[in-house]
Amino acid sequence: MLFLSEIIIFNFIMLFFGIVGVGVFILLFFVSAPYGQHIRKGWGPNINNKLGWFIMEIPTVVIYLIIYFLGERKTSVVSIVFLFIWMLHYGQRTFIFPFLIRAKQPMPVTIVSFGMMFNGINTYLQARWIYALSAPYHDDWIFSPFFIAGLFIFLLGFIINLHSDRIIRNLRKPGETEYKIPYGGMFRWVSSPSYLGEITEWTGWAILTLSFPGLIFVAWTFANLAPRALSHHKWYLETFPDYPKNRKALVPFIY
Repeated sequence: MLFLSEIIIFNFIMLFFGIVGVGVFILLFFVSAPYGQHIRKGWGPNINNKLGWFIMEIPTVVIYLIIYFLGERKTSVVSIVFLFIWMLHYGQRTFIFPFLIRAKQPMPVTIVSFGMMFNGINTYLQARWIYALSAPYHDDWIFSPFFIAGLFIFLLGFIINLHSDRIIRNLRKPGETEYKIPYGGMFRWVSSPSYLGEITEWTGWAILTLSFPGLIFVAWTFANLAPRALSHHKWYLETFPDYPKNRKALVPFIY
Protein backbone atom coordinates (compact mmCIF):
# COMPACT_ATOMS: atom_id res chain seq x y z
CA MET A 1 0.00 0.00 0.00
CA LEU A 2 2.83 2.38 0.86
CA PHE A 3 4.52 1.50 -2.44
CA LEU A 4 1.28 2.27 -4.33
CA SER A 5 0.97 5.61 -2.54
CA GLU A 6 4.49 6.58 -3.58
CA ILE A 7 3.75 5.74 -7.21
CA ILE A 8 0.73 8.06 -7.11
CA ILE A 9 2.81 10.85 -5.56
CA PHE A 10 5.66 10.15 -7.99
CA ASN A 11 3.35 10.45 -11.02
CA PHE A 12 1.83 13.64 -9.62
CA ILE A 13 5.30 15.16 -9.22
CA MET A 14 6.20 14.22 -12.79
CA LEU A 15 2.99 15.77 -14.12
CA PHE A 16 3.47 18.94 -12.09
CA PHE A 17 7.14 19.08 -13.10
CA GLY A 18 6.18 18.84 -16.77
CA ILE A 19 3.57 21.61 -16.50
CA VAL A 20 6.00 23.91 -14.71
CA GLY A 21 8.60 23.16 -17.40
CA VAL A 22 6.25 24.47 -20.10
CA GLY A 23 5.75 27.66 -18.10
CA VAL A 24 9.49 28.09 -17.58
CA PHE A 25 10.12 27.56 -21.30
CA ILE A 26 7.73 30.39 -22.20
CA LEU A 27 8.90 32.71 -19.40
CA LEU A 28 12.60 32.44 -20.28
CA PHE A 29 11.99 33.87 -23.74
CA PHE A 30 11.03 37.11 -22.00
CA VAL A 31 13.21 37.04 -18.86
CA SER A 32 16.81 35.84 -18.96
CA ALA A 33 18.00 34.11 -15.82
CA PRO A 34 20.30 36.67 -14.11
CA TYR A 35 23.68 34.96 -13.96
CA GLY A 36 26.79 34.95 -16.14
CA GLN A 37 26.79 37.74 -18.72
CA HIS A 38 23.10 38.30 -17.99
CA ILE A 39 23.68 39.20 -14.32
CA ARG A 40 21.70 42.26 -13.18
CA LYS A 41 20.33 43.89 -10.07
CA GLY A 42 16.93 43.24 -8.59
CA TRP A 43 17.23 39.53 -7.83
CA GLY A 44 18.22 39.71 -4.19
CA PRO A 45 21.55 38.99 -2.51
CA ASN A 46 24.42 37.37 -4.41
CA ILE A 47 27.08 34.84 -3.48
CA ASN A 48 30.37 33.78 -5.03
CA ASN A 49 29.68 32.03 -8.34
CA LYS A 50 31.94 29.05 -7.58
CA LEU A 51 30.17 28.44 -4.28
CA GLY A 52 26.80 29.02 -5.92
CA TRP A 53 27.39 26.39 -8.61
CA PHE A 54 28.63 23.88 -6.03
CA ILE A 55 25.64 24.37 -3.74
CA MET A 56 23.25 24.22 -6.69
CA GLU A 57 24.67 20.93 -8.01
CA ILE A 58 25.42 19.02 -4.80
CA PRO A 59 21.86 17.60 -4.44
CA THR A 60 22.38 15.63 -7.65
CA VAL A 61 25.18 13.67 -6.01
CA VAL A 62 23.87 13.35 -2.46
CA ILE A 63 20.26 12.43 -3.26
CA TYR A 64 21.21 9.98 -6.00
CA LEU A 65 23.67 8.18 -3.71
CA ILE A 66 21.17 8.01 -0.85
CA ILE A 67 18.50 6.47 -3.10
CA TYR A 68 21.05 4.12 -4.64
CA PHE A 69 22.37 2.79 -1.34
CA LEU A 70 18.91 2.49 0.22
CA GLY A 71 17.55 0.64 -2.81
CA GLU A 72 17.41 -3.11 -3.30
CA ARG A 73 18.89 -3.13 -6.81
CA LYS A 74 22.33 -1.66 -6.11
CA THR A 75 24.29 -4.87 -6.74
CA SER A 76 23.12 -5.44 -10.31
CA VAL A 77 25.50 -4.56 -13.12
CA VAL A 78 23.05 -2.27 -14.89
CA SER A 79 22.31 -0.37 -11.64
CA ILE A 80 26.02 0.27 -11.15
CA VAL A 81 26.40 1.37 -14.77
CA PHE A 82 23.52 3.85 -14.37
CA LEU A 83 25.22 5.19 -11.24
CA PHE A 84 28.51 5.62 -13.10
CA ILE A 85 26.85 7.43 -16.02
CA TRP A 86 25.01 9.82 -13.72
CA MET A 87 28.12 10.56 -11.67
CA LEU A 88 30.23 11.03 -14.78
CA HIS A 89 28.23 14.17 -15.50
CA TYR A 90 27.33 15.37 -12.04
CA GLY A 91 30.59 14.47 -10.38
CA GLN A 92 32.31 16.73 -12.90
CA ARG A 93 29.57 19.35 -12.64
CA THR A 94 29.69 19.47 -8.85
CA PHE A 95 33.33 18.95 -7.86
CA ILE A 96 35.32 20.13 -10.88
CA PHE A 97 33.40 22.61 -13.07
CA PRO A 98 32.63 25.25 -10.39
CA PHE A 99 36.27 25.56 -9.38
CA LEU A 100 37.49 26.01 -12.94
CA ILE A 101 35.25 29.05 -13.55
CA ARG A 102 37.30 32.15 -14.29
CA ALA A 103 34.43 34.65 -14.52
CA LYS A 104 33.97 36.78 -11.41
CA GLN A 105 30.27 37.64 -11.67
CA PRO A 106 28.39 36.65 -8.51
CA MET A 107 25.30 34.46 -8.57
CA PRO A 108 21.95 35.46 -7.07
CA VAL A 109 20.82 33.30 -4.15
CA THR A 110 17.42 33.02 -5.86
CA ILE A 111 19.01 31.26 -8.86
CA VAL A 112 20.94 28.93 -6.56
CA SER A 113 17.73 28.13 -4.68
CA PHE A 114 15.74 27.40 -7.85
CA GLY A 115 18.61 25.28 -9.16
CA MET A 116 18.79 23.25 -5.94
CA MET A 117 15.03 22.71 -6.03
CA PHE A 118 15.08 21.50 -9.63
CA ASN A 119 18.11 19.26 -9.08
CA GLY A 120 16.65 17.75 -5.93
CA ILE A 121 13.29 16.90 -7.48
CA ASN A 122 14.76 15.70 -10.75
CA THR A 123 17.36 13.50 -9.05
CA TYR A 124 14.63 11.90 -6.95
CA LEU A 125 12.59 11.19 -10.09
CA GLN A 126 15.50 9.67 -12.00
CA ALA A 127 17.03 7.60 -9.19
CA ARG A 128 13.84 6.45 -7.51
CA TRP A 129 12.47 5.24 -10.85
CA ILE A 130 15.60 3.25 -11.65
CA TYR A 131 16.19 1.74 -8.21
CA ALA A 132 12.64 1.14 -6.96
CA LEU A 133 9.58 2.09 -8.98
CA SER A 134 10.26 0.78 -12.49
CA ALA A 135 10.26 -2.82 -13.57
CA PRO A 136 13.80 -4.06 -12.76
CA TYR A 137 16.43 -3.49 -15.46
CA HIS A 138 18.02 -6.87 -16.14
CA ASP A 139 21.78 -6.97 -16.61
CA ASP A 140 21.45 -7.80 -20.31
CA TRP A 141 19.84 -4.35 -20.75
CA ILE A 142 23.35 -2.97 -21.34
CA PHE A 143 23.44 -4.97 -24.59
CA SER A 144 20.10 -3.65 -25.83
CA PRO A 145 20.05 -1.24 -28.81
CA PHE A 146 18.38 1.41 -26.63
CA PHE A 147 21.16 1.33 -24.06
CA ILE A 148 23.96 1.25 -26.64
CA ALA A 149 22.50 4.09 -28.72
CA GLY A 150 21.63 6.13 -25.62
CA LEU A 151 25.09 5.69 -24.12
CA PHE A 152 26.74 6.79 -27.38
CA ILE A 153 24.52 9.90 -27.52
CA PHE A 154 25.19 10.65 -23.85
CA LEU A 155 28.96 10.40 -24.26
CA LEU A 156 28.86 12.53 -27.41
CA GLY A 157 27.01 15.25 -25.50
CA PHE A 158 29.38 14.94 -22.55
CA ILE A 159 32.40 15.46 -24.81
CA ILE A 160 30.78 18.46 -26.54
CA ASN A 161 29.95 19.94 -23.14
CA LEU A 162 33.45 19.54 -21.71
CA HIS A 163 35.22 20.74 -24.84
CA SER A 164 33.01 23.80 -25.19
CA ASP A 165 33.50 24.75 -21.53
CA ARG A 166 37.25 24.40 -22.00
CA ILE A 167 37.21 26.78 -24.99
CA ILE A 168 35.26 29.38 -23.01
CA ARG A 169 37.53 28.99 -20.00
CA ASN A 170 40.70 29.47 -22.05
CA LEU A 171 39.48 32.67 -23.70
CA ARG A 172 40.69 34.64 -20.72
CA LYS A 173 44.27 34.90 -19.60
CA PRO A 174 44.91 35.12 -15.83
CA GLY A 175 43.58 38.43 -14.56
CA GLU A 176 41.39 39.15 -17.60
CA THR A 177 37.66 39.64 -17.06
CA GLU A 178 36.31 40.83 -20.41
CA TYR A 179 34.23 38.62 -22.68
CA LYS A 180 35.62 37.50 -26.03
CA ILE A 181 34.28 35.71 -29.10
CA PRO A 182 34.85 31.95 -28.78
CA TYR A 183 36.10 29.97 -31.79
CA GLY A 184 36.71 26.31 -32.51
CA GLY A 185 34.86 23.11 -31.76
CA MET A 186 31.09 23.38 -32.00
CA PHE A 187 31.42 27.17 -31.77
CA ARG A 188 31.90 27.00 -35.53
CA TRP A 189 28.16 26.44 -35.80
CA VAL A 190 26.41 27.59 -32.62
CA SER A 191 26.76 30.19 -29.88
CA SER A 192 25.96 27.81 -27.01
CA PRO A 193 27.50 24.40 -27.70
CA SER A 194 27.73 23.63 -23.97
CA TYR A 195 23.94 23.77 -23.84
CA LEU A 196 23.68 21.66 -26.98
CA GLY A 197 25.99 19.13 -25.34
CA GLU A 198 23.91 19.00 -22.17
CA ILE A 199 20.65 18.54 -24.08
CA THR A 200 22.34 15.78 -26.08
CA GLU A 201 23.54 14.09 -22.89
CA TRP A 202 20.10 13.88 -21.35
CA THR A 203 18.53 12.82 -24.62
CA GLY A 204 20.93 9.88 -24.44
CA TRP A 205 19.96 9.28 -20.80
CA ALA A 206 16.25 9.20 -21.71
CA ILE A 207 17.00 6.62 -24.41
CA LEU A 208 19.32 4.40 -22.38
CA THR A 209 16.92 4.33 -19.43
CA LEU A 210 13.88 4.20 -21.74
CA SER A 211 11.92 5.99 -19.04
CA PHE A 212 9.28 8.67 -18.76
CA PRO A 213 11.28 10.46 -16.01
CA GLY A 214 14.20 10.56 -18.45
CA LEU A 215 11.93 12.10 -21.09
CA ILE A 216 10.74 14.71 -18.59
CA PHE A 217 14.39 15.49 -17.78
CA VAL A 218 15.44 16.12 -21.37
CA ALA A 219 12.30 18.19 -21.99
CA TRP A 220 13.06 20.30 -18.91
CA THR A 221 16.69 20.69 -19.99
CA PHE A 222 15.57 21.94 -23.41
CA ALA A 223 12.94 24.23 -21.85
CA ASN A 224 15.60 25.79 -19.62
CA LEU A 225 18.51 26.02 -22.05
CA ALA A 226 16.94 26.73 -25.47
CA PRO A 227 15.66 30.21 -24.49
CA ARG A 228 18.93 30.98 -22.70
CA ALA A 229 20.90 29.94 -25.79
CA LEU A 230 18.88 32.46 -27.80
CA SER A 231 19.60 35.15 -25.18
CA HIS A 232 23.32 34.30 -25.43
CA HIS A 233 23.18 34.50 -29.22
CA LYS A 234 21.49 37.92 -29.20
CA TRP A 235 23.95 39.16 -26.56
CA TYR A 236 26.92 38.11 -28.69
CA LEU A 237 25.48 39.79 -31.79
CA GLU A 238 24.80 43.02 -29.87
CA THR A 239 28.15 43.05 -28.06
CA PHE A 240 30.50 42.14 -30.92
CA PRO A 241 29.97 43.83 -34.33
CA ASP A 242 32.25 41.22 -35.96
CA TYR A 243 30.47 38.22 -34.45
CA PRO A 244 30.11 35.41 -37.05
CA LYS A 245 26.72 35.86 -38.71
CA ASN A 246 26.49 32.24 -39.87
CA ARG A 247 26.25 30.83 -36.34
CA LYS A 248 22.95 29.69 -34.94
CA ALA A 249 21.97 29.90 -31.27
CA LEU A 250 21.77 26.22 -30.34
CA VAL A 251 21.20 23.76 -33.19
CA PRO A 252 23.57 23.92 -36.21
CA PHE A 253 21.92 25.31 -39.36
CA ILE A 254 18.47 25.35 -37.72
CA TYR A 255 18.05 27.39 -34.50
